[in-house]
Amino acid sequence: MEFRTTFNIAASPLRITYYDPVMFIGSCFASSIGNQFEAGHMPVIINPTGTVYNPVSIINTIDFVTGRADFKLNDLQNYNGKWFSFDHYTDFSSTDCNELLVRINRTKKHNAKFLKSAKYLFITFGTARVYRFLETGKIVSNCHKVPASRFSDELLTVEEIVTLWSNKLDWLETHCTELKVIFSISPVRHLKDGAHGNQVSKSILFLAVEELLKHHSAPGYFPAYELLMDDLRDYRFYDDDMLHPSASAIEYIWNAFTNCYFDKETIGLWKEVSGIRKAVLHRIRSQSDAEIKEFAENIISRIDLIVKKAPNIDLKSERNYFLELL
Repeated sequence: MEFRTTFNIAASPLRITYYDPVMFIGSCFASSIGNQFEAGHMPVIINPTGTVYNPVSIINTIDFVTGRADFKLNDLQNYNGKWFSFDHYTDFSSTDCNELLVRINRTKKHNAKFLKSAKYLFITFGTARVYRFLETGKIVSNCHKVPASRFSDELLTVEEIVTLWSNKLDWLETHCTELKVIFSISPVRHLKDGAHGNQVSKSILFLAVEELLKHHSAPGYFPAYELLMDDLRDYRFYDDDMLHPSASAIEYIWNAFTNCYFDKETIGLWKEVSGIRKAVLHRIRSQSDAEIKEFAENIISRIDLIVKKAPNIDLKSERNYFLELL
């Protein structure tokens, strides 16, 4: 007897390889999957402006990346001596406004160049709830601990999301002709809205995505939410906060993702490269010099084989690390 409700995910006709730049934008779940790309040294950028949760802020992120104008001082806010942008996560804050502007604009140029050559853009919606800064009427990506009294909050409608994103898909199809957009819904619950409010919010996102999948650019969908909520469906697959997926859940969803979008060669290559990364983090305990040398030589040989198969994979820092052990 099967004690789980499993379901099959059809292999996508799209195949991501080590030669395909991929960008992830959205909730922290997008970061979890994007981090797996980084672990395998695949060409990826994760959340160019930091973690974002709602459909409007994700569009603002795309607009930031693709916009021509640099950020200027009047695009920043100051609160309690800290400069920040409402379009960026808390990582983008500083007591020095000039340093922050340089960092934001440098990141913008790098991300714009990457997106122009990207083959895939994965979008993960987390919530339909948005917060609007009362002084400007702007929907923010992060409140940066500014008092709640300075914001209003509202729930986006299905129609608002579909209209905004239909226009953005039109724009992307025209300006990023090689780009394929793939949606997902984050399985992380937003309990600030309460249990019922979270379900309402997620329902809005599902209905909006269902309409967006009819767009003539034929965007895709990956069932991240369903894998955690319907397949795993057990608190042992959650982290200590009982909201975010555990490491084993992320690994399970990652395996489903690779089976959907990678061919066997890419899966094998990713396993080899991520294995090298793990070897770098391996703590060498009470081994003799001869054992350490043998271990390092073995890893260097593996690195050389990988680079021979895929010269575009940069493993120089890992190779230098093990050379120093010889």
